[in-house]
Order: sequence, then structure tokens, then C-alpha cells
Amino acid sequence: MDLGIAGTWALVCGASKGLGLGCAQALAAEGVNVVMVARGAEVLQAAAGRLRAASPGVAVIAVAADITSAEGRAAAFSAAGGPGTAFDIVVTNAGGPPTGDFRTWDREAWLRAVDANMLTPIELIKATVDGMAARGFGRIVNITSSAVKAPIDILGLSNGARSGLTGFVAGVARSGIAAKGVTINNLLPGKFDTERLQGTLAGAAAQSGRSVDEVRAAQMAQIPARRFGQPQEFGAICAFLCSRQAGYINGQNILPDGGAFPGTF
Repeated sequence: MDLGIAGTWALVCGASKGLGLGCAQALAAEGVNVVMVARGAEVLQAAAGRLRAASPGVAVIAVAADITSAEGRAAAFSAAGGPGTAFDIVVTNAGGPPTGDFRTWDREAWLRAVDANMLTPIELIKATVDGMAARGFGRIVNITSSAVKAPIDILGLSNGARSGLTGFVAGVARSGIAAKGVTINNLLPGKFDTERLQGTLAGAAAQSGRSVDEVRAAQMAQIPARRFGQPQEFGAICAFLCSRQAGYINGQNILPDGGAFPGTF
């Protein structure tokens, strides 16, 4: 299927590895020019090099910056050779806040979580959505977490901040921009085989006294698909949400989790 987005420009955050990289790869494979943003310059440049080799017909610009800062966002929007603020596609993504007991989190911990996982996506939406509407096409996809749908006790910072973003998107996606060709949706990943998940497994193993392989097998057994997701298949879902064909999908929370969520709705 031709997704109809070749030649457009996408901003993909957290794009050096994991789910962000999966999204950048899938979009580039569809002929989308990609501005990749991440904090680690070395890992980002290596990922951008692989993307250029795999999709030689598209422009791939790597911006080593912290997208949660005003300076980082300015760097992304003014990337050399890029489209300025004229992005047709924006994929927001930031590393999740630390796990723990809410009793130990002070005000600063909450502010950092809200800034990275709620306010930064809102700033990116604010900077791009009106330009998209004026041009008659735009796709914004926020990578959040399955914890928005089924909160996890040790992920209180993430539960709170990402739920705030979800509520904001529910309103703004229905504010009239869809009639101008712009959609905003959230992707709520379950357990995908990323570096972050590997770290979580290692932490759980250390806490429980079991091996990492034992913890991994036990967690897979709780997923109806009996496996973890792969970043490439997550990226494919993201690319479809960015397609011309997905113009009637708006304001939704899409849960790729292998069937782990037990609810009907």
C-alpha cells in the first residue's frame, strides 16, 4: 500500500533507538524526509547513517538536542536543510520518568515528568498544528504508554504526566483541525523489545533474585501473543497513522500490546 506521504517532512523525537527509531525507519521507507532528534549525538549519528543507507532517496537530518528544552526545540525547527516549522508529520516521544514509590518523589521530580511527557508534546503541537492546518494536511502521533490505559503502581510519574497529555489531546484533536486535514493520535505501547525494557527486566531480576531470562519468560507468558513487540512493527503502526488513508482516525488512543490489556474498552 502506498501511504501517500512520500516527499513530506517529519520530525521524530527520541529517534536514535527504540520505538522512536522504529518510527523514523518506517517513515523513511515510505519516502518521508526525516529530522531525527535525540540527546546522544554518537548513537544518533550512527542511527541516521543506517537510515540514509536504507532509504537513499530521502533526506535524513540528525539533530543532537534535548527536545524538552526550548533550545532543543529551536534546534530541531532550524535544522540545516530542513523545513523550519513546516513539518507535515510530528512524532513526539520522550524517555519515561523513573519508577518508584510516590512517597519519595518531590515537587521537582513531578515537574520534570510533566515537562518531558506532557508539556513538551504540547509545545511541539502548538508550534506545528496551525501550519499543518493552513497547508491542508498534518499528522501528529504521540508515543505515550499502555500505563495510560492500565496504570502501573511504580510508574506514577508516567501515569500522571502522560494521562495529562491524553486529556489535552482529546480536546485539541476535536477542536476543528480534523476538518482541515490534521489528525492527532496517541500510541500507547505495551512491552516492546527495547533497551529500556531490557533495563526494566534487569531491575526486576535483581529485585526478585531471579535471572533475567526467567523474568523475561514470565512477563512474556502474561501476554496473549507470548512475545514482546518489535520496534519495527511499532513503527509500521505509526507510519499508517501518518498516512493519507488514516485521515478518519483522530483523537484516538491506540494500544499495541499483544493483547495484554484485559478490558473490553
